[in-house]
Amino acid sequence: MGKKIFVSYKYKDPDVYPHNNNRFTTVRDYVDQIEHYLDGTDDIYKGESDDEDLSYLSEDEIWESLKDRIYDSTVTIVLISPNMKESRRRDSSQWIPLEISYSLKEISRGGRTSSSNAVFAIVLPDRNNSYGYFIKDYSCCSVGCASCNTNMLFNILKNNIFNQKRKQIAQACYNGAKIYLGDPSYIQIVKWIDFTNNAQSVINKAIEIKNKIDEYDICKEV
Repeated sequence: MGKKIFVSYKYKDPDVYPHNNNRFTTVRDYVDQIEHYLDGTDDIYKGESDDEDLSYLSEDEIWESLKDRIYDSTVTIVLISPNMKESRRRDSSQWIPLEISYSLKEISRGGRTSSSNAVFAIVLPDRNNSYGYFIKDYSCCSVGCASCNTNMLFNILKNNIFNQKRKQIAQACYNGAKIYLGDPSYIQIVKWIDFTNNAQSVINKAIEIKNKIDEYDICKEV
């Protein structure tokens, strides 16, 4: 069955690693790249096209268009970038948390009710080709530890990470960090390099987690 994919992202964030020696790259350029990693015989991209101009529409009209696309999708990809969140604005006034919320809700239209989307997040590299602004990797143990700067996330993203009702702890690292087995988060987070190395595996994992959604405390509100 085909996967219909919606991508949520900060359109004009330029603080990401350049593509193809192009000095001026925005997150939108990474969306174009994602389309190349989708299975052309199976996946359908439900976002806007690169040359699509919505600027003439009101915010309400844009939101109605976005809701139509999310409603008709089965997978939502969230792109984490250095400036994805405007700290001085409420989450409820920014597009990404609204899109995540709508993706997770069961929406009834015309006698049909959609199910919650599978959702995962991709961390994009910054201008220095580093993920350190969000993920810090450690070499303190054989299993491998990492910490995430969740303070830069919207609350709806933060609340759907490490939200499995019965998390399986593998061990505690000597630095005090807990290392979990299995899939402790409904919204898995992967680096861009890991997504590009095996995109279909990442997408299929998100769908696998979605199929056991009852194991998670899902936050659906902004």
